Amino acid sequence: MKSCIAVIIGNRGVFPGYLSEGAREDITKVFGKLDIEPIIIQKEETKFGAIENLEEAKKCAELFRKNKDKIDGILVTLPNFGDERAVADTIRMSELNVPVLIQAYPDELDKLDIGRRRDSFCGKLSVCSNLDQYGIPFSLTNLHTVSPMSDSFINDLRWFLGVCRVVKGLKGAKIGSIGARTTPFKTVRFSEKILEINGISVETVDLSEIIGKAERLKDSDEQVKAKLKAIDAYAPTNDVPSTAIVKMAKFAIALEEWIKANDIKASALRCWPELQEYADFMPCYLMSMLSESLSPCACEVDVMGAIAMYALQLASEIPSGLFDWNNNYGDDPDKLILFHCSNYPKSMLQDPKMSYNDIDANVRGTVEKSYGTCVGRLKKSPITFAE
Repeated sequence: MKSCIAVIIGNRGVFPGYLSEGAREDITKVFGKLDIEPIIIQKEETKFGAIENLEEAKKCAELFRKNKDKIDGILVTLPNFGDERAVADTIRMSELNVPVLIQAYPDELDKLDIGRRRDSFCGKLSVCSNLDQYGIPFSLTNLHTVSPMSDSFINDLRWFLGVCRVVKGLKGAKIGSIGARTTPFKTVRFSEKILEINGISVETVDLSEIIGKAERLKDSDEQVKAKLKAIDAYAPTNDVPSTAIVKMAKFAIALEEWIKANDIKASALRCWPELQEYADFMPCYLMSMLSESLSPCACEVDVMGAIAMYALQLASEIPSGLFDWNNNYGDDPDKLILFHCSNYPKSMLQDPKMSYNDIDANVRGTVEKSYGTCVGRLKKSPITFAE
């Protein structure tokens, strides 16, 4: 789906206002490259098409309110120092509750005269300080000042679009909890009330209900035949008893029907011990198929894990999985042993070139970046991207 980003161009009268016109051109070009729909006040409606005072902030906020249902995030661009109060007022009056990214232009050493000096570095500090005081969360670019035309900013913008997708996707999301938590697994406990307060609902169903619906299906049913073909096409099943495959297919049909009927975005399944002991099949295969089809399914009724999988999927726009490995492969740090809980999407297992150290570094880097800009974007110092 095409992203829609609202744009605020900041301006301050004592600095060259014509730079705002160049910023509009830059942002328009970058948005065009990334297929982003901009919501931006017309150039003729304010001085230089920027936002500098209360009246201009009101006009811009009204435009944003009119497009409230389509706006995924807000980009604040500072071609010069900018007016921090006008930026904060615009966002507050727009009544938007979406991610905000702050970008400031760098000064050029040969353009520091009165007619060309930007001083956006300090302007960004002031804007971020005001947003902090207003209680408006914001994200930062990797570099404190960066040109919109640079690769660095384009990477920042791509990351920010992922943040917007996560925030938008989790609002009102329904997560499926299939079966009761296995008694020993206290590690997956969570609070439905806390999730509900944050706009995420948990829909529950007893495992016996899914099993019961699956058992009513006949081997000759067309949907069972179709599911068997899909299972056979997904991965090799030569060494698996046909009776187990049939039971797995029926269970998958019943489970998918419940997921569809309840508009479930991600689910967590009680994957043992009943299905192995009484139904005679392992659900990992069908859970992998669900995740591959962009319907993440976590093991062990791990609802919070399912939410994490869904968030990762929203951010990356590809299937996600929760890694569960034993990396104790002798003395080789670039090999790992995949064992139980193998519900990873097939696409994640087809290219095993990434080493354990690479995975570890990527995971830590993603967490640090996300923490520094999503969770920690209210920090006092806007210069630090991530600590």
